[in-house]
Amino acid sequence: MRIVVQRSKQASVTVAGEVKGQIKSGLVLLVGVTHDDKEEDAAYLADKVANLRIFEDADEKMNLSLLDVGGEILSVSQFTLYGDTRKGRRPSFIDAARPEYAIGIYETFNKLLREKGIHVETGVFGAMMDVQLINDGPVTLIIESKA
Repeated sequence: MRIVVQRSKQASVTVAGEVKGQIKSGLVLLVGVTHDDKEEDAAYLADKVANLRIFEDADEKMNLSLLDVGGEILSVSQFTLYGDTRKGRRPSFIDAARPEYAIGIYETFNKLLREKGIHVETGVFGAMMDVQLINDGPVTLIIESKA
């Protein structure tokens, strides 16, 4: 699994003009799944995301996690994170998991975050989505379940 993590002051995802998910302060996650990802990958990344110390403390140091600050998550499925652009000019998406497989891993990931007490909003898996956010910082990281 591969996730782009963006610290956000607010965010929303819209499908066909209808808001499907929105958060106040927290994290926007763009979540990609590849063929050999398992529930263990989802569990590893759910723990990593919940406990990443990327929010500022009273001394303006990144020492606090999403759990510490009571932040929310907007989780958006993003198969294009596995786009390979090394050859030619059109990305190849052969490393992205098929939708019928990826949706289970993605939903498990979101469920595990909710089990940690985090409010999680999502878009619509596989849909064309408009994502709006106000980056905070900006702080943007890429995390993966495999090296």
